[in-house]
Amino acid sequence: MHLAESIRIALRSLWANKLRSVLTLLGVVIGVAAVIAVVTFVSGINDYVAKKIFNLGADVFIAAKMSAVETNVDHFLEAEKRKNLNLEDYQAVAEACRHCDYVGALMRSTAKVKHNEQSISDTTIQGITPSIATIQDTDLTSGRMLNETDLNNHSQVAVVGTDIVEHLLGGADPLGQEIRIDGWTYQVIGIGKKKGKTLGQSADNYALIPITVYLKQYGSHNSSISIWGKAAATGVPLNQAMDETRAALRAHRHDRTGENDSFEIETNASLLGIWSGLSNTFFMATIGIAAVSLVVGGIVIMNIMLVSVTERTREIGIRKALGARRDDVLLQFLIESVILALIGGALGVLSGVGVAEVVTALIGMPSSIKLWAVGAGLMVAATVGIFFGVYPARKAAQLDPIVALRFEM
Repeated sequence: MHLAESIRIALRSLWANKLRSVLTLLGVVIGVAAVIAVVTFVSGINDYVAKKIFNLGADVFIAAKMSAVETNVDHFLEAEKRKNLNLEDYQAVAEACRHCDYVGALMRSTAKVKHNEQSISDTTIQGITPSIATIQDTDLTSGRMLNETDLNNHSQVAVVGTDIVEHLLGGADPLGQEIRIDGWTYQVIGIGKKKGKTLGQSADNYALIPITVYLKQYGSHNSSISIWGKAAATGVPLNQAMDETRAALRAHRHDRTGENDSFEIETNASLLGIWSGLSNTFFMATIGIAAVSLVVGGIVIMNIMLVSVTERTREIGIRKALGARRDDVLLQFLIESVILALIGGALGVLSGVGVAEVVTALIGMPSSIKLWAVGAGLMVAATVGIFFGVYPARKAAQLDPIVALRFEM
């Protein structure tokens, strides 16, 4: 029997029992859809994190009291007990890091911003040194960035994101307008370029103020400074600039010889490595859950194929009496099992992609469809069909034609 003829007979058999075939597909559809959706989300979030969140650049490092991504509870509790980094630590690094083009300091909190009777909540307030804007490549659409004069004079000025302009300062030139941040008055001197959303949250609801003013308003007891460094552009390895920073901080913070650092120094690569480990753990856990669904779907396929063998016993006997070989019957039922699983796999791929696109449209979660994931989903479905279809196919192939012809339902 030709392969095309076997496929045609298999499709006709499945179409004759449409409802049973659809119910049989559900396990495979759910399993493959889960795999595709998870791969799509994990890939999308990984790409987004690399480009938007941890996109520090290959020559940038951050020194902070504790890691931006903690995965060990004991290490987190230990880091919580460390002394906060302060402006003196930043100045020590600025003086000691000879292979840094820029060294900056940053503090962060959230606040309520008001203008006249209008207000906006959960605004990210960053107290910065002017060099932070250069290290982070902060672009402005109008006005100017904070400078050393603002820092030294404790000037109550702010560079704001487009959310503040649109919600509070619309209808008038925002430059020169006054806003109130937690009750303190600041003059707007610059407008940041629109960034869009980060994981569904606006990245334009922020205000940058001089770090000296930030410390004056909020103090240094409840928050720690993070020190940002950008290695020299003359081909000096990033590690050399980091070593100078580590030595300066250990000396200034009186870390004893042989003891661990009382701070963390991280780069784009180390942060992405930590995130990759977290996302891979989530990925593997979800794949394990999806695998259970695929196994259940495979068992259902095997059960239905065994029922099909029983229902078609006389047909098998007639085909064998007319010259069909064992391999022909085996191939026929194996093809039916694989086609059933592949249809389920195709529907699962479409469902997984559809779910990912809907979630992305509703809440802005990044997603990225990978062709290898689509191929892997179909391959897994076909493998399930083969694995769970072999036993029913062998049982059909081994039927005695005389016994099969005598069989009656």
